[in-house]
This record gives sequence, structure tokens and C-alpha cells, in this order.
Amino acid sequence: MSDPVVFGLLLGLLLALLAGGLWVALSLLAVALAGLTFFSNAPTGLVMATTLWGNSHSWPLAALPLFILMGEILLRSRLSQDMFSGLAPWLGRAPGRLLHVNVLGCAIFAAVSGSSAATAATIGRMSVPELTKRGYPESLILGTLAGSATLGFLIPPSVILIVYGVATEQSIARLFIAGILPGVMLVALFGGYVALRAWMNPEMIPVEEGAPSLREKLIASRSLLPVVILIGGVIGTIYTGVASPTDAAAVGVVFSLILAVASGTFSWRDFVEAALSATRTSAMIAFILMGAAVLSVAMGFTGIPRNLAAWIGTFGLSSYALLAVLTVFFIVLGCFLDGISVVVLTTSIILPMVQAAGIDPMWFGIYLVLVVEMSQITPPVGFNLFVIQGLTGFNIMKIARAAFPFFGLLLLGVVLITMVPQIVTYLPSLMSR
Repeated sequence: MSDPVVFGLLLGLLLALLAGGLWVALSLLAVALAGLTFFSNAPTGLVMATTLWGNSHSWPLAALPLFILMGEILLRSRLSQDMFSGLAPWLGRAPGRLLHVNVLGCAIFAAVSGSSAATAATIGRMSVPELTKRGYPESLILGTLAGSATLGFLIPPSVILIVYGVATEQSIARLFIAGILPGVMLVALFGGYVALRAWMNPEMIPVEEGAPSLREKLIASRSLLPVVILIGGVIGTIYTGVASPTDAAAVGVVFSLILAVASGTFSWRDFVEAALSATRTSAMIAFILMGAAVLSVAMGFTGIPRNLAAWIGTFGLSSYALLAVLTVFFIVLGCFLDGISVVVLTTSIILPMVQAAGIDPMWFGIYLVLVVEMSQITPPVGFNLFVIQGLTGFNIMKIARAAFPFFGLLLLGVVLITMVPQIVTYLPSLMSR
């Protein structure tokens, strides 16, 4: 039986299991078991046992629950209110005015949470009622929030970059640094779109009453200082080599606890809820990663990834054509699966093809995150859409329509990093000097 046929059978089995509602991790293990049993000569029980054990205590993976816990703690503090009050005085005169609070607020919270859904929930909880009350257009409120919240996947510390780094054995520190410039690029694209809409149709943006003085702006900015210190402490220690991502995550948890308690709105009950939520999320991701690791080893024994990469090579696709095909593939897959599942499901099979095409795995990680970000705002399984629906009660298709321009901007971001890969590789290259 040819490798493409075997691959098709295993992929069909995986899709059938997922469509049947089986957990992602168990689906991965079932497909790995089928691959080892029917399409290889490997000792199935021994391979699965050693792989599960070997991937259950990965040190780089220890950063994952810590960053998730940091985000959960800050989600339950008054951080979003502080960010709104700190940013609003500076943006009252900008084209689009306070709509930029959604963009910049999401970028800032993304840099301390690592989660797209948490970013949408935290910023949306404060900005949606406030901007609606001030008369800003509903479509832009929803669109800027849905689109900008996807930055939680890209701007470090990113949970999904940790997952990709562990799954592909890439340096998590280098992935974090590689995500900075693309994150800044997306913030500029989102902000530029808001400004362009305001210039084209200025009457839809309400006029802000009064203009705060420089002294009032500086006083308001003090509420941003703790967040800036937290971001600098976490990312700065990683960039300078003072701490590993895991060590920096531990420091971030301590600082976030101090910030939350100092805000006066964080109770012992909030801490217990944050710890339980972080435990559930971390266990789910770790379970999926273990299933993906077994599937990756099983695929190695069957020889499918290597032979499939060679088979695709016979089509003579350029790296650009391969990326175009993969982009469509990931967008379609992301319509039905969450971002982390997309990454762990595909890396073991896709990465050999990517490396055979001469594409840098680190660059590919950032590309993959950008494409997965697009899936967060596409129905039917766009998690940012569900979060915002829970906040506002609006129909999910209405939110998806409002977010569509930002889907286009994310696609433009993919094109830009493909045409100018230095956007991704420049900062990591400085680390290696």
C-alpha cells in the first residue's frame, strides 16, 4: 500500500474520531496505535509506553502552566480598567480615537497573558461597554477586539509558541524573540486600518469631550507602569539571557500576584479559581502534546512523513507554492479545531516537508501562529468569536463579519513575513551574535 494511501487512511480515521466527539488527545493516541499496529514492525506497547513517559516530564513544558497561571491571575485583577484609563487620554486625538484602546490594550495584555481568549475576555469586558456608551460604531468595536485579541497567540510569552517549541524541539526563547517584530507589525496594520476607516468616514467616530493636559496624561499613565514593569521583567530576562523562559514564567507569576493583590480586587477565592483554571488548561494541553508525541513517533516508524515529503517534492512546488497550499489547509483546519490542536496535529507530518523545501523551522513557527490566529476569528470554531459572543450576546456571524477585515490584515501579515522573512529572523539573529 502506497504512503499517500496510508496517510489518507490515517487522516480519515483521525477526522472520523474528532467528528465523533472523541478528545483530541485520545484521537491522536488511537491513530498512533493504528499506525504502529498495521503499518510498521515496531513493538507497539513498548513504543507507546516509552514515548508517553519520556514526554510527560519535559522541562521546557514547565513554562506552560506558569504563563497560563499568570494570565489567569491578571484576568481576575483590575488590569483592563487600569489599561483603559492609562491609554485613553493619549488616544483622544488619534484618527479613530479610543478604538485604538482595543488594539493597544490587546497588545499589552497579550504580552502578559500568552492567550488569545484571555486577551479577548479581559479587554472586551472593559472596552465594549465603554466604547458602546460613547457611541463608537458597533462593527469596529467588535472587529478591533476580535482581530487584536489574536495577538495573544503571537506576542510573547505565547502559549502556542511554547507548544510549537516543545513539539518541534525549537528554542522557546528564540521563538519568543522572533514573535516581537511580527507582533508590532500586526499592531501597526490594525491601527492603520482603524485610522484609514476614520479618515474615510470621520462622522462615524464620536468627538471626545475636552482635551487632557500633558500633566493629566502623565498622571493617567501611572496605571500602566506596573504592567510595563511586568512585561519588561518577563521578556527582558529572556532576551538578555538572565533567565530561561521557565524561570521568567515563575518570576511573572510572582509579579502578577503582587500586582493583583495590590489592586485591591483580588481575593483568595480568585486565586483558587485562577489556579484551578490554569491546571485544567495545562493538563489538557499536556495531554494533547503527549498524544501528538506518540503520533509523531508512530509516523516516524511508518516512514510516512519522510516519504510523503519526497512524494510532494516530485510535484516541483516552490517554497512559495507550498506555503500557499499550507495556508489554505491550515485555514480550513482551523475552522473546525482550536489553535493548539492544529499545531500539535500537523507539525509531525508537515515539518519534514517544510524542512525539505528549505524553510527555517523557527520562521515556520511564526508563520503557523499567524495562520492559526486567522482561524480564531473564522466560524464555526473561532474561539475569539465565542468569547466575544459571551460578552456581548450578539450573533456569532455578526461578530465574524465585523472581524473579517482583520482576517484580511492577518493574511497580509503572512504575505509580508513571506516576502520579508527578516521581520521574523532579525531579532533572533542578534541573540546568536
